[in-house]
Amino acid sequence: MTVPDPVPPPAGVGAPLSAVGAGSGAGPGPVDFRMALVSTVSLDLPNQHPTVVLREVELPRRQLTFAIGMPDAVALSHAVRRIPTPRPLTHELMSDVLQGFDIDVVAVRIVGRSGAVYFAELDLRRRSGRSVHSCRPSDALTLALHQSVPVPILIDARLLEGDGDVAPPSPPG
Repeated sequence: MTVPDPVPPPAGVGAPLSAVGAGSGAGPGPVDFRMALVSTVSLDLPNQHPTVVLREVELPRRQLTFAIGMPDAVALSHAVRRIPTPRPLTHELMSDVLQGFDIDVVAVRIVGRSGAVYFAELDLRRRSGRSVHSCRPSDALTLALHQSVPVPILIDARLLEGDGDVAPPSPPG
């Protein structure tokens, strides 16, 4: 899906952000996004799945915790800790390819939840415009952390307010 280029970047760290046409399965309309950071990636036994914790930058500093696969947790942990690998991992390779084609990662948005499954979007900008791609949150986060400049991680505020399902966005138009 292609988005017109003049979509403003996040206005202020942690401030509520609105995006038109994203995140509200009910059609176009403003969505409140909150800025977050990757707080932890961990495996707490006896749980069989690693979890990632995203924490709001500003008060009330709520957190969003969700399970990811073991290979995803390893890749995300390497990215968070900036641990070098002998050969590029998949997300490092993808980051290099994007940079080689002069494509910037503008933002990662966590936009929905259905049961234990979370939905994300990767917002990219290139010379010819912007595009938004549906993806797994773990992939978007890992790719964002491999960028040479910080990439905003945005969470639909409704995901921080309860445990119920939150419809991912409908494509605009």
